[in-house]
Amino acid sequence: MNAKTVVLNGERMNYDHRLDYSILSDEVKVYEQTEPSQILERIQGFDIAVTKEMPVSGDIIRQFPDSVKLIVEAGTGYNNIDLDAAREKGITVCNVPSYSTERVAHTAIMMIMNLSSSMRKQISMLAEKDHTNFTKCMQVDHVEINGKTLGIVGAGHIGREVIKVAQALGMNILAYNVPAAEDEPGIHFATLEEVLSQSDYVSLHCPLMPATHHLINKERLALMKPTAFIINTARGALIDEAALIEALQEGRIAGAGLDVQEVEPPSEDNPLYYMDNVILTPHMGWRGLETRQRLVSIAADDIKNFLAGTPINVVS
Repeated sequence: MNAKTVVLNGERMNYDHRLDYSILSDEVKVYEQTEPSQILERIQGFDIAVTKEMPVSGDIIRQFPDSVKLIVEAGTGYNNIDLDAAREKGITVCNVPSYSTERVAHTAIMMIMNLSSSMRKQISMLAEKDHTNFTKCMQVDHVEINGKTLGIVGAGHIGREVIKVAQALGMNILAYNVPAAEDEPGIHFATLEEVLSQSDYVSLHCPLMPATHHLINKERLALMKPTAFIINTARGALIDEAALIEALQEGRIAGAGLDVQEVEPPSEDNPLYYMDNVILTPHMGWRGLETRQRLVSIAADDIKNFLAGTPINVVS
């Protein structure tokens, strides 16, 4: 069957113009960006809509033409799409959960290793032409991660990949998962409170939904060791950012590695930009060229399988 696909915000994935969207289906129309007011006009006559982290409200979905049979969220999280409205319209929604597993996991490990070496502070000193780390005893913290405890919140695809690499580095693993899981060789499953209070590094790998919004709040940050670090490569709103900033400023935790923030990009006056114990990156975990190429390829396979009636990763 011939199919027509519209990509509504292609620039989000193809910001460097190195991806080939033509593989998605027989006919493909790509818009670099689409405002909410433009969505209904642009999907007219198309069978499939592809978005990347773009809000698509229920009011808009309920007005979709009958031609639209599939919405592809080109990524892992699908909290931006009103699934109830899609069900009402008989529109299938799928996501692509495994395309960035290794790259995001490696970003989390990178954060852990850099925080263990105070790399942010060291680079800041060099930028300020302060070379005293070379002429005096090293003036920043520098600790081994082998033997330290890594707490994983969300032991899904990415969480499991982080565990694999962390175990190769000699780290001990605590994990919190919903639904609860039984212990495995080298992995002890515990409550969230136990993971937070016993871990030297806590890495978040769960989806954003009402139950996980501000999962890490002021009270839960207070459970962490003052020497512990928190890593978030999942969704910014898993953490109450105001509470995190307060905890960092008061030294109640040692630092943070944040590839995602509550508001992206953060406002220019956000204190996180200026803290020596914070590594802040621009939601880069999924942005590697190979990762994005894999994303488009998997999305193309999902569209092909959907048209053929073969099972795909349906979320609605």
